[in-house]
Amino acid sequence: MVEVRGLCKAFGDNQVLKNLDFQIEKGEVVTLIGPSGGGKTTLLRSLNWLNVPDAGRVTIDGVTIEAGKENKQQIRALREKTSMVFQHYNLWKNKTALENITEGLIRVQKMPKVQAVEKAEHLLERVGLIEKRDEYPVRLSGGQQQRVGIARALAAEPQVMLFDEPTSALDPEWIGGVLDVMKEIAADGMTMIVVSHEMRFVKNVASRILFLEGGQIVEDNTPEKLFNNPENERTRAFLEMAEL
Repeated sequence: MVEVRGLCKAFGDNQVLKNLDFQIEKGEVVTLIGPSGGGKTTLLRSLNWLNVPDAGRVTIDGVTIEAGKENKQQIRALREKTSMVFQHYNLWKNKTALENITEGLIRVQKMPKVQAVEKAEHLLERVGLIEKRDEYPVRLSGGQQQRVGIARALAAEPQVMLFDEPTSALDPEWIGGVLDVMKEIAADGMTMIVVSHEMRFVKNVASRILFLEGGQIVEDNTPEKLFNNPENERTRAFLEMAEL
Protein backbone atom coordinates (compact mmCIF):
# COMPACT_ATOMS: atom_id res chain seq x y z
CA MET A 1 0.00 0.00 0.00
CA VAL A 2 2.86 2.39 0.85
CA GLU A 3 6.43 2.21 -0.39
CA VAL A 4 9.13 4.76 0.42
CA ARG A 5 12.57 4.70 -1.14
CA GLY A 6 15.51 7.02 -0.45
CA LEU A 7 13.40 9.75 1.18
CA CYS A 8 15.40 12.82 2.22
CA LYS A 9 14.29 16.18 3.60
CA ALA A 10 16.30 19.10 4.99
CA PHE A 11 15.33 22.47 6.39
CA GLY A 12 18.37 24.64 5.76
CA ASP A 13 21.38 22.87 7.23
CA ASN A 14 19.19 20.54 9.30
CA GLN A 15 18.89 17.15 7.60
CA VAL A 16 15.61 15.93 9.07
CA LEU A 17 15.07 12.77 6.98
CA LYS A 18 18.06 10.73 5.86
CA ASN A 19 17.53 8.31 3.00
CA LEU A 20 14.53 6.44 4.47
CA ASP A 21 13.35 3.11 3.03
CA PHE A 22 10.29 1.15 4.19
CA GLN A 23 7.00 -0.30 3.00
CA ILE A 24 3.59 -0.81 4.56
CA GLU A 25 1.08 -3.49 3.59
CA LYS A 26 -2.65 -2.93 3.18
CA GLY A 27 -4.43 -2.95 6.54
CA GLU A 28 -1.31 -2.43 8.65
CA VAL A 29 -1.34 0.09 11.50
CA VAL A 30 2.17 1.53 11.67
CA THR A 31 3.09 3.90 14.49
CA LEU A 32 6.02 6.30 14.38
CA ILE A 33 7.66 6.83 17.76
CA GLY A 34 10.87 8.45 18.95
CA PRO A 35 12.24 11.61 20.54
CA SER A 36 11.11 15.09 19.50
CA GLY A 37 12.96 16.30 16.45
CA GLY A 38 13.53 12.78 15.17
CA GLY A 39 11.63 13.38 11.93
CA LYS A 40 8.26 11.73 12.64
CA THR A 41 5.97 14.58 11.64
CA THR A 42 8.18 15.57 8.72
CA LEU A 43 8.00 12.01 7.43
CA LEU A 44 4.22 11.93 7.77
CA ARG A 45 3.82 15.26 5.95
CA SER A 46 6.26 14.18 3.24
CA LEU A 47 4.12 11.16 2.37
CA ASN A 48 1.43 13.40 0.89
CA TRP A 49 3.77 16.21 -0.20
CA LEU A 50 2.70 18.73 2.47
CA ASN A 51 6.45 18.81 3.01
CA VAL A 52 8.14 18.45 -0.36
CA PRO A 53 11.00 15.94 -0.10
CA ASP A 54 14.43 16.85 -1.45
CA ALA A 55 15.01 13.35 -2.82
CA GLY A 56 13.38 9.95 -2.93
CA ARG A 57 10.24 8.26 -4.14
CA VAL A 58 6.83 7.67 -2.53
CA THR A 59 4.22 5.21 -3.80
CA ILE A 60 0.74 5.00 -2.28
CA ASP A 61 -1.77 2.52 -3.69
CA GLY A 62 -0.09 2.53 -7.11
CA VAL A 63 0.48 6.29 -7.36
CA THR A 64 4.20 7.11 -7.45
CA ILE A 65 5.94 10.48 -7.10
CA GLU A 66 9.65 11.07 -7.37
CA ALA A 67 11.04 14.18 -5.69
CA GLY A 68 12.17 16.78 -8.19
CA LYS A 69 10.08 15.29 -10.99
CA GLU A 70 6.60 15.77 -9.54
CA ASN A 71 3.75 17.69 -11.13
CA LYS A 72 0.44 19.01 -9.84
CA GLN A 73 -1.54 16.09 -11.25
CA GLN A 74 0.66 13.55 -9.49
CA ILE A 75 0.47 15.42 -6.20
CA ARG A 76 -3.32 15.64 -6.45
CA ALA A 77 -3.55 11.92 -7.25
CA LEU A 78 -1.31 11.05 -4.30
CA ARG A 79 -3.31 13.21 -1.89
CA GLU A 80 -6.54 11.62 -3.03
CA LYS A 81 -5.19 8.35 -1.62
CA THR A 82 -4.69 9.78 1.87
CA SER A 83 -6.48 11.76 4.57
CA MET A 84 -4.67 13.49 7.40
CA VAL A 85 -5.80 14.14 10.97
CA PHE A 86 -3.87 17.01 12.49
CA GLN A 87 -2.70 17.67 16.02
CA HIS A 88 -4.75 20.87 16.36
CA TYR A 89 -8.00 19.77 14.64
CA ASN A 90 -7.94 22.43 11.85
CA LEU A 91 -11.72 22.69 11.81
CA TRP A 92 -13.42 25.66 10.19
CA LYS A 93 -14.59 27.78 13.12
CA ASN A 94 -17.51 29.31 11.22
CA LYS A 95 -19.00 25.95 10.24
CA THR A 96 -20.91 23.40 12.27
CA ALA A 97 -19.65 19.89 12.88
CA LEU A 98 -21.85 18.69 10.02
CA GLU A 99 -20.70 21.45 7.66
CA ASN A 100 -17.05 20.73 8.42
CA ILE A 101 -17.62 17.30 6.90
CA THR A 102 -19.94 18.21 4.03
CA GLU A 103 -17.82 21.12 2.77
CA GLY A 104 -15.22 18.91 1.06
CA LEU A 105 -17.82 16.47 -0.19
CA ILE A 106 -19.82 19.21 -1.88
CA ARG A 107 -17.04 21.50 -3.12
CA VAL A 108 -14.29 19.03 -3.98
CA GLN A 109 -16.14 15.79 -4.75
CA LYS A 110 -19.17 17.64 -6.23
CA MET A 111 -21.51 15.43 -4.23
CA PRO A 112 -25.17 16.54 -4.10
CA LYS A 113 -25.92 18.27 -0.79
CA VAL A 114 -28.57 15.77 0.31
CA GLN A 115 -26.16 12.89 -0.23
CA ALA A 116 -23.31 14.77 1.49
CA VAL A 117 -25.45 15.47 4.56
CA GLU A 118 -26.51 11.83 4.75
CA LYS A 119 -22.89 10.70 4.58
CA ALA A 120 -21.77 13.27 7.16
CA GLU A 121 -24.51 12.23 9.57
CA HIS A 122 -23.46 8.59 9.20
CA LEU A 123 -19.85 9.51 10.01
CA LEU A 124 -20.85 11.64 13.00
CA GLU A 125 -22.85 8.66 14.24
CA ARG A 126 -19.78 6.49 13.79
CA VAL A 127 -17.58 8.77 15.93
CA GLY A 128 -20.33 9.20 18.55
CA LEU A 129 -21.24 12.82 17.85
CA ILE A 130 -24.49 12.81 15.90
CA GLU A 131 -26.13 14.89 18.66
CA LYS A 132 -23.50 17.61 18.02
CA ARG A 133 -24.17 17.87 14.29
CA ASP A 134 -25.27 21.54 14.47
CA GLU A 135 -22.73 22.74 17.03
CA TYR A 136 -19.84 25.03 16.12
CA PRO A 137 -16.28 24.07 17.15
CA VAL A 138 -16.23 26.65 19.93
CA ARG A 139 -18.97 24.67 21.68
CA LEU A 140 -17.16 21.33 21.35
CA SER A 141 -14.48 19.93 23.63
CA GLY A 142 -11.04 19.24 22.23
CA GLY A 143 -11.80 15.54 22.04
CA GLN A 144 -15.07 16.18 20.23
CA GLN A 145 -13.36 18.49 17.74
CA GLN A 146 -10.74 15.85 17.03
CA ARG A 147 -13.43 13.24 16.44
CA VAL A 148 -15.10 15.60 13.95
CA GLY A 149 -11.68 15.90 12.29
CA ILE A 150 -11.47 12.12 12.04
CA ALA A 151 -14.99 11.95 10.56
CA ARG A 152 -14.00 14.60 8.00
CA ALA A 153 -10.90 12.58 7.09
CA LEU A 154 -12.97 9.41 6.68
CA ALA A 155 -15.42 11.22 4.40
CA ALA A 156 -12.81 11.29 1.63
CA GLU A 157 -12.69 7.46 1.71
CA PRO A 158 -8.88 7.35 1.74
CA GLN A 159 -6.75 4.27 1.22
CA VAL A 160 -4.37 5.44 3.96
CA MET A 161 -5.06 7.61 7.01
CA LEU A 162 -2.28 9.73 8.47
CA PHE A 163 -2.50 10.81 12.12
CA ASP A 164 -0.10 13.45 13.44
CA GLU A 165 -0.11 13.15 17.24
CA PRO A 166 -3.92 13.29 17.31
CA THR A 167 -4.17 13.31 21.12
CA SER A 168 -1.21 15.49 22.12
CA ALA A 169 -3.26 18.70 22.33
CA LEU A 170 -6.05 17.09 24.37
CA ASP A 171 -6.75 17.13 28.07
CA PRO A 172 -6.30 13.63 29.53
CA GLU A 173 -10.04 13.16 30.01
CA TRP A 174 -10.69 13.48 26.25
CA ILE A 175 -7.91 11.21 24.97
CA GLY A 176 -9.74 7.91 25.49
CA GLY A 177 -12.66 8.77 23.22
CA VAL A 178 -10.37 9.69 20.33
CA LEU A 179 -8.24 6.57 20.74
CA ASP A 180 -11.37 4.40 20.85
CA VAL A 181 -12.48 5.80 17.48
CA MET A 182 -9.02 5.15 16.04
CA LYS A 183 -9.11 1.57 17.32
CA GLU A 184 -12.44 1.00 15.57
CA ILE A 185 -11.08 2.37 12.30
CA ALA A 186 -8.06 0.09 12.59
CA ALA A 187 -10.32 -2.89 13.31
CA ASP A 188 -12.16 -2.16 10.06
CA GLY A 189 -8.93 -2.75 8.14
CA MET A 190 -7.89 0.80 7.36
CA THR A 191 -4.20 1.28 6.60
CA MET A 192 -2.98 3.81 9.16
CA ILE A 193 0.26 5.64 9.89
CA VAL A 194 0.21 7.26 13.31
CA VAL A 195 2.67 9.56 15.05
CA SER A 196 1.91 8.96 18.72
CA HIS A 197 3.30 9.23 22.22
CA GLU A 198 0.42 7.17 23.62
CA MET A 199 2.34 4.00 24.39
CA ARG A 200 -0.77 2.07 25.46
CA PHE A 201 -2.35 2.71 22.08
CA VAL A 202 0.91 1.80 20.33
CA LYS A 203 1.12 -1.50 22.23
CA ASN A 204 -2.49 -2.49 21.72
CA VAL A 205 -3.28 -1.33 18.18
CA ALA A 206 -0.10 -1.09 16.10
CA SER A 207 0.91 -3.98 13.89
CA ARG A 208 4.36 -2.43 13.44
CA ILE A 209 6.40 0.31 15.07
CA LEU A 210 9.05 2.44 13.43
CA PHE A 211 11.41 4.08 15.94
CA LEU A 212 12.88 7.24 14.41
CA GLU A 213 15.83 9.22 15.69
CA GLY A 214 18.02 11.68 13.89
CA GLY A 215 16.05 11.31 10.70
CA GLN A 216 16.67 7.57 10.44
CA ILE A 217 14.69 4.43 11.21
CA VAL A 218 16.59 2.99 14.16
CA GLU A 219 14.25 0.03 14.59
CA ASP A 220 11.31 -1.50 12.70
CA ASN A 221 9.56 -4.17 14.72
CA THR A 222 6.31 -5.59 16.05
CA PRO A 223 5.00 -4.12 19.32
CA GLU A 224 5.67 -7.38 21.15
CA LYS A 225 9.31 -7.52 20.08
CA LEU A 226 9.99 -3.81 20.37
CA PHE A 227 8.55 -3.42 23.87
CA ASN A 228 9.75 -6.73 25.28
CA ASN A 229 13.08 -7.15 23.57
CA PRO A 230 14.18 -4.10 21.55
CA GLU A 231 17.06 -4.77 19.20
CA ASN A 232 18.59 -1.30 19.52
CA GLU A 233 19.97 0.14 22.75
CA ARG A 234 18.65 3.60 21.87
CA THR A 235 15.15 2.16 21.52
CA ARG A 236 15.51 0.51 24.92
CA ALA A 237 16.56 3.77 26.58
CA PHE A 238 13.69 5.70 24.97
CA LEU A 239 11.09 3.14 26.10
CA GLU A 240 12.41 3.18 29.66
CA MET A 241 11.91 6.94 29.77
CA ALA A 242 8.49 6.70 28.09
CA GLU A 243 7.26 4.27 30.76
CA LEU A 244 8.03 6.72 33.57
